[in-house]
Amino acid sequence: MKKGKELIAVLMAGAMVLSLAACGGKQEAAPTTTAPAPAQTEAAGETKAEAKETEAEAAEAEKKDSYTFGYIAYDMTDIWNEYASKAFEYAAGQADVKVETIVLDSKNSLEESVTAMESLIQQEVDGISIFPISTEQGAQLVKMANEAGIPVTVENFAMDIDDPGDYIASVACEYDQIGYAAIKYIAENKPGAKVFFCAGQQGAGVYEKYQEGVDRALAELGDQVEVVATLHGDWLTDKAYNVTTDFISTGEEFDYIFANNDMMAQGCFQALKDAGMDEIPIVSTGGSPDGYQMLVDGIEAANMTASVSIQGVQTFKNLYDFVVEGKTPEKFVSLPVIPVSADKLDEFIAWDNYEAAYNFVYK
Repeated sequence: MKKGKELIAVLMAGAMVLSLAACGGKQEAAPTTTAPAPAQTEAAGETKAEAKETEAEAAEAEKKDSYTFGYIAYDMTDIWNEYASKAFEYAAGQADVKVETIVLDSKNSLEESVTAMESLIQQEVDGISIFPISTEQGAQLVKMANEAGIPVTVENFAMDIDDPGDYIASVACEYDQIGYAAIKYIAENKPGAKVFFCAGQQGAGVYEKYQEGVDRALAELGDQVEVVATLHGDWLTDKAYNVTTDFISTGEEFDYIFANNDMMAQGCFQALKDAGMDEIPIVSTGGSPDGYQMLVDGIEAANMTASVSIQGVQTFKNLYDFVVEGKTPEKFVSLPVIPVSADKLDEFIAWDNYEAAYNFVYK
């Protein structure tokens, strides 16, 4: 029997003591026709507290001296994925027991991702974290792990589809929360601000999620902040420069810019500078190394950071808690949005600051 199956068997045995049933990595109350009275439970010589203690002791007894976790990347040439995988490996190095990691790269290929999962299954790893190409492809990998009896966790997607398979937990960035945080930050720091929103590209779904958060913030804070125009820079520096220049030429009054990413923030700043308006502050998103430098250089006033290193540590913790500690993590964790202003750079958790990300998750 594979290692993943042994662990699940132990968890189910403990769950039976508690009259619970294991389902999808989560314990739920089993249907019963009658419930024993407290006196009957005590007569059997075991209270609920004792049952929980027995379960904990069983999980502790099952711990091994070392574990092997697999990690399937979607594409290691993608900087976001690269930092996530390195954070996963860093967290493994901080674990209380030895955890070896095997990182495999799908290279943005469905076939390569299946091959990677087959390899990890063949190696009988103790658990697997996947960074899928899509939710559908992620579900395929999850089900492969399910068939092999290996626990699997997911990052970068909420897996909100009808049949995602039986995964432990997922962690992902929610763009609407970043859009909300940006407008809220502006409203709090400059009440009555008139904002030009230099937005990302339409049609792919990412900008649209940002817009949902912007709209929600405006609905709540509309008396404190106004978006006077939204033009699309399509995530590109040059196009952001052009649309910002065009907007400035209209003569419309504005005193803040929300740039949908750091690359566009660069274009917005250059347009402001050329127009002699570089005193107008810019808020951007992401928290990339470039974003940090733009805060240092005064190009950005603030950045709504979402550190992928936190995501990598969190997906490791989800897997470790389940496989090693016998705990069931929260099914979905949203990557936190941390607003960082230029005068508070010590709060910035850089994508490559794995120690800070680890401390944040394990605080």
